[in-house]
Amino acid sequence: MSENYCEKLAKVAINYSIKVKPGDRIVLIGPALAKDLFLALQTEILKAGGHPLLIPHLEGEQELFFKYASDDQIGYFDDIYLTLAKEFNGLVQIFGDYNTKKLTLVDPKKMGKFQGVAKRFEMMKIISERQQKGEVNTVIVPYPCQSYAQEADMDLYSYSSFVEKALFLDKKNPIQEWEQIQQKQEKVIEYLNNAKQIHVLGEDTDLSLSVKGRKWKNCSGQVNLPDGEVYTGPVENSVNGYIRFTYPGIYKGMEVKNIFLEFKDGKVINGTAEKGQALLQEILKIRNANQLGEFAIGTNYGIQQFTKNMLFDEKMGGTMHCALGMGFPETGSKNFSAIHWDILKDMKLPGSKIIADDNVIYEEGKWTI
Repeated sequence: MSENYCEKLAKVAINYSIKVKPGDRIVLIGPALAKDLFLALQTEILKAGGHPLLIPHLEGEQELFFKYASDDQIGYFDDIYLTLAKEFNGLVQIFGDYNTKKLTLVDPKKMGKFQGVAKRFEMMKIISERQQKGEVNTVIVPYPCQSYAQEADMDLYSYSSFVEKALFLDKKNPIQEWEQIQQKQEKVIEYLNNAKQIHVLGEDTDLSLSVKGRKWKNCSGQVNLPDGEVYTGPVENSVNGYIRFTYPGIYKGMEVKNIFLEFKDGKVINGTAEKGQALLQEILKIRNANQLGEFAIGTNYGIQQFTKNMLFDEKMGGTMHCALGMGFPETGSKNFSAIHWDILKDMKLPGSKIIADDNVIYEEGKWTI
């Protein structure tokens, strides 16, 4: 990565995305390998008058936990995280990893039990409700590392360049670039906010859902960096039909390939995968993970390569994605869950289209509105 990558990203994240104010208490969480990004974020928070709390995760921490933890320990969730969710003003989550395959050998039942802990669900609910009230701001930021470069079939130098361009850090004024994206997407949002019904057609896909009364959100760097999507929360009992996802779902570094989901009255009634079938079934058992919390369309045409990192992939222009589990209250979604799992579909293929109230608004990867 470039010499000033961390400093540039920290300025955007702290001053544009979560807008730290004097006295704000901000949690920084991520892998210890991102030390220089931790320190750059800490510096920007201090310059803004905030109070940073750093929580770095150590290499080997998760592997040893799942190897030696008893069932009681796997089901334990410390109340300190509930306190953080209730009291802190901001959260910056750093995405990076030394080994994306580190949990591949973990029993899916253990993973399901760990993710499905009731207090974890409560923490997610608290954060979502506080976000809706404007009491807390969160953002996810990437740290280029060897494991992610390898997953993307790139060397670290090429991957770092890819990341910087996706973030507009190669531009003179990255914050201004994100402000312009926000303005462009607002026109799309204005149209979609008047829509009532969405119908998706594509390869092995015929899916309908209601968005009546729901709000569409303009993603332009406030919650994720990089960004570039428009999304909403479907009416919970309205999703019907079926969909096959083009790209593998990545869950805790594990791949679930060729996912096919069939819905009836909002719930998954059939879910299959070419690889990771057992994991998919355990995920669907997590509270409310058998419902869609999000329907979204990627708008960042500067991202055109699948990297197995959904922070980038879900923004890819010419795609759409759905998320099983947690919805976003600001859209009107009432689906609360301990997980929010995005799965991606290529919409550039012939015959792919998205219809809103009988009007084709998106066809073969391009907007028609």
